[in-house]
Amino acid sequence: MLKSYLHYPELNRVPVIDVPITGTNMSECVDFITHNIDNLHGEYICVSNAHTSVMAHDDPSYWSCQAESVMSVPDGKPLSVVGRKTVTSMRRVTGPDLMREIFSISAQHGWSHYFYGNEQKNLEALKESLQEEYPGLEIAGMEPSVFRPLSDGEKRDLSRRIADSGADFAWIALGAPRQEVLMHELKGGPQPLMIGVGGAFNVLAGVVPEAPILMQNLSLEWLYRLMQEPKRLFKRYLVTNTKFLIYQITGAKRKEGK
Repeated sequence: MLKSYLHYPELNRVPVIDVPITGTNMSECVDFITHNIDNLHGEYICVSNAHTSVMAHDDPSYWSCQAESVMSVPDGKPLSVVGRKTVTSMRRVTGPDLMREIFSISAQHGWSHYFYGNEQKNLEALKESLQEEYPGLEIAGMEPSVFRPLSDGEKRDLSRRIADSGADFAWIALGAPRQEVLMHELKGGPQPLMIGVGGAFNVLAGVVPEAPILMQNLSLEWLYRLMQEPKRLFKRYLVTNTKFLIYQITGAKRKEGK
């Protein structure tokens, strides 16, 4: 499926703790999507960070979810910093900023969007925010998560609902690893390009504050999020950040599947 895209340099993969991350930046990513959107039905993009990379390093099945996407872009700055040693133009492509970039040009391209995940109240806040920020943005549908694994039949029904909406993009916000696993399972289906954006719905809805640019530039976005939700994120960041540093310093190879 990727053969028709291989001449695009922004699809080159860079090993970051032995996980293949796309060596791209925002302008290249948006340009690729813009010129190929009609051919990207059934494909998906992972928005990757240190946490997802550590999970992929440790779990062969989740590694496949990251590796078999059309792109796994560097949301986390550590990924772009490591990758820049190989691809000098590599820069962060964050979930919220990618959404903003796509929304800002959607009207001129006639693109519409489907949103899956999160809670109904947050989707309503997101819709209100998007209609105010991007007048004329076409929202083909919004559907909250059921917060449990979907059956195979439910996955097929979801894929068909998104496809029948006529959307050009399906934004998936279930958090990692659920959103990447779902997109991987739906790969090749009738739905449009899927992009897993985690907590970006809440950021664009104004439900969760975004880290200041200075903290983002200093790779301290994790610290800002930790200050917002210390109980939920302390253990995750302690383990994830430590593992990422160890894997990067030692060059530890990922676990292989059987």
